[in-house]
Amino acid sequence: MFEVLVYVYENYWQGAACPEFDRLGRKLIAAGFEAEEIQEALVWLDGLNIAAKGTQISLPDAPGALAGEPSDSGAVPARMQAQASNSLRIYSVAEQAHLGAQSLGFVCFLETSGVLPPHMREIVMDRAMAAPGDPVSLDDLKIIVLMVYWSFGEEPDALVLDELCDDTEGRLAH
Repeated sequence: MFEVLVYVYENYWQGAACPEFDRLGRKLIAAGFEAEEIQEALVWLDGLNIAAKGTQISLPDAPGALAGEPSDSGAVPARMQAQASNSLRIYSVAEQAHLGAQSLGFVCFLETSGVLPPHMREIVMDRAMAAPGDPVSLDDLKIIVLMVYWSFGEEPDALVLDELCDDTEGRLAH
């Protein structure tokens, strides 16, 4: 599945340039990917599109801004409230088991570096939980982070992109 995602990222850099899933599926078959791998990637991408489109951040002083606050019609808006600066994200036991310490540490690194805002972090966590692997490898998590940026039509900072794409096995710690 991750090879298909990398192919989509490289060939349709802007998420808006990506064709509809039926057409994309045909292009991926023509590119030589297995049908099962394509189907798994398309389901994953559909979940990413739903998550990215459903993410809306409201300001607390805006009408109906609080998540779960009923509007005049009585309907509850499906918006996220912006995370407070003193809030803390606790990872569930299932998230800890599925991602592993190395991947969770990388998510924390990106978040504390200021390059992964809370709303994008939540989509990364959602899509990581939907990804195969126990635990999800760090390389696969990096692809997930790239795809989340891709879904928002954003290019990561050059240093972040280097961190996401660079092979770290040859690095020496000092």
